[in-house]
Amino acid sequence: MPKIVDHDQRRLELVDATWRIIAKLGMEGATMREIAEEAGFANGALKPYFPTKDLLLTSAFGHVFNRTNQRIATMTEGLSGVAALRAFCAEVLPLDEERVNEARIVIPFWQKALNDAGMATLHSESMSQWHTTITAHCAAARAAGEIKAPIGDAAVADHLLNMMLGAQIVLALSPAEHFSQDLAGQLDNYLALLAAS
Repeated sequence: MPKIVDHDQRRLELVDATWRIIAKLGMEGATMREIAEEAGFANGALKPYFPTKDLLLTSAFGHVFNRTNQRIATMTEGLSGVAALRAFCAEVLPLDEERVNEARIVIPFWQKALNDAGMATLHSESMSQWHTTITAHCAAARAAGEIKAPIGDAAVADHLLNMMLGAQIVLALSPAEHFSQDLAGQLDNYLALLAAS
């Protein structure tokens, strides 16, 4: 009897292998051969699923974004206002090995997105989704009296996104400097400033 192949499962295994390899070896080290070996497949087995490395990278970014969103949904469930803001940001900031590895995927994706309209659109849509959610949490916090600073909710969302993405860049470029910083403390300090009238 011929073996039944779950193609969606294989794609997911390849995407998982891709982000693990990029996290370990960087973008240049993430060859199709390395990815296939990490996934336990023959090198040629990737082509039917991902004909190019760029398609695989785009899928890996989407997978990382979805994993982050799943954690955010879990950690913010039942929370609102500043508590939801803090939980949201903590799942994006590179505070542990999993989130550090995710940052290592995002950085090379940004590099590719500079010259690829499809990747740039995916990134823009992803950040727009986050911006909308953060802005809504800010509005709830303001309504509850937790945010008193005169800065607008959309501007707060801009600041928080820049902080989170900037932390990922610092991690990629200066790991020693990154690990000497208290990112969770910086987040709490910023949220405390928002509470000041």
